[in-house]
Amino acid sequence: MSDTSTASEPPVVVGVDGSEHSLRALDWALDAAESLGSPVVVAHVRSDALQLGSARIASLGKDPELPDTVLNAVRTVVEERGHAIPVRYASLDGSVADALPTAARGGRLLVTGSRGHGGFVTLLLGSTSRTLAMTAPCPLVVVPHEARTAEPPGGPGKGRVLLGLHPEETPDEVMAFAFETAHRLGVTLEVVTAFRLPPQPGALLASPSPALQVPPPLPEADDSAELIKEAGREQEERLEPFAKRWPDVRLVPSVVPGDAAGRLVEGSRDAGLVVVGRHHRHRIGSLLIGSVAHAVLHHAHCPVAVVPPRTAGDTLGT
Repeated sequence: MSDTSTASEPPVVVGVDGSEHSLRALDWALDAAESLGSPVVVAHVRSDALQLGSARIASLGKDPELPDTVLNAVRTVVEERGHAIPVRYASLDGSVADALPTAARGGRLLVTGSRGHGGFVTLLLGSTSRTLAMTAPCPLVVVPHEARTAEPPGGPGKGRVLLGLHPEETPDEVMAFAFETAHRLGVTLEVVTAFRLPPQPGALLASPSPALQVPPPLPEADDSAELIKEAGREQEERLEPFAKRWPDVRLVPSVVPGDAAGRLVEGSRDAGLVVVGRHHRHRIGSLLIGSVAHAVLHHAHCPVAVVPPRTAGDTLGT
């Protein structure tokens, strides 16, 4: 370890289970932690059988000595890889969905693979990653499995940061995360604001009979241009204070009609990171992620950061 001063910094927590997917997440987490100057906590939630065995031994008044073989194997991988920051190993009990968010409280990032052991080959996103996207107390980064990954120009982590921005709904902390990440990595920040054009009145009226059906009118060019112009003004107003705070970040604003999730997924093919926000609590109290974040998590070709609102955790930023 070259710099023990990082031990007091908020850690990057990465969940591992020994699968190839989690080892990809581990590599990403170690690289991110080194660029952040943060320590790493490598966390493994022990299997139900191991937890039960330990509990039975403890009930006999003995000190359980059941090794966490998964964590020991991962430790060997990390040591062989080499690292320049402190790395700590945590063997956790409980369910994965509960134990990892608890371990990540006060953390800089929580990193996980898109799916772990036992996932179907065709499954794009595991149930654990879906749950963590709704409950993680800090920004969650989901690293896609190899079959979905597209290599950005310049190598892993060198692609631009891609931010999905809804001018009226995206929280400031999501934007700050994207700007700070682009600043730290020295890459371009592309901000995508997508919107749907309103349907033409003629398309909403049902014809009384097939004989009277006529093609719906095409959108007025002037109307579309005005909508794009207005969306551009709203986007510019939201970006202005962040652009002033991070003046060295090369900003590429993009305002386009269409589906926001589709634009972000397509852009993820040559991006290093996609950043989306997580919705606030629903009125009935449950935590939700929006449809855009949900779609991007399932289909993006690069790592995706889901940033919670400030009320969901104490530490945001990169």
